[in-house]
Amino acid sequence: MKQLYLMRHGQTVFNVQKLVQGRCDSPLTDTGIAQAREASAWLASQQVAFDRICTSPLGRAYNTACIAREALQEAAGRSGEAACSVPVIEVVDGLIERSYGPYEGGPQRAVTADVWDPGETLVPEGGEGSEAVRSRMVDTLTALMAPEDVRTLLAVSHGSATMQFKRAWEHAARCDQDQPLGNCCVLVFDFDEESGVFSNTKIVNLPA
Repeated sequence: MKQLYLMRHGQTVFNVQKLVQGRCDSPLTDTGIAQAREASAWLASQQVAFDRICTSPLGRAYNTACIAREALQEAAGRSGEAACSVPVIEVVDGLIERSYGPYEGGPQRAVTADVWDPGETLVPEGGEGSEAVRSRMVDTLTALMAPEDVRTLLAVSHGSATMQFKRAWEHAARCDQDQPLGNCCVLVFDFDEESGVFSNTKIVNLPA
């Protein structure tokens, strides 16, 4: 059985300002950096030897992935392994956040639907609907897990993208699916190579 660790980025300036943050970007706040360090310390404590580390191309996710990789390198050094045993970070376009079209960078209250509602059907002009995001994330992560030499994968993505991936597999989940997906939450999935099914076994939200 293979394993996927899917991590959301840390808190950003736009998160604090309650601005729509899809394909546009804003930097991690000090709190976001602290969240990333705490979540990364938890990852390192699991003593998982990741075969691959992938991230969305957006800066907030990439910087979170860098913090995670640094923590994994430090843990490897403490255990007597070479820091180079930790994979380099791969940028994967398919892990990018949902596009909110004309709402990008504007106030969250202007969006005409609750994007966290499981039944929302918003398709912003020039943007992505929830089903498109879900399909993209499933295709991307399935492809990333496919190589025989990949047994464990760490992927850093975004709130809406992560939520839609989780919803695609709720029928196979083995943990409470009503838990929040806070900044730097980590979702752990078992991946069955034969069936192609991801089973969510754990959702970890750490305070920072």
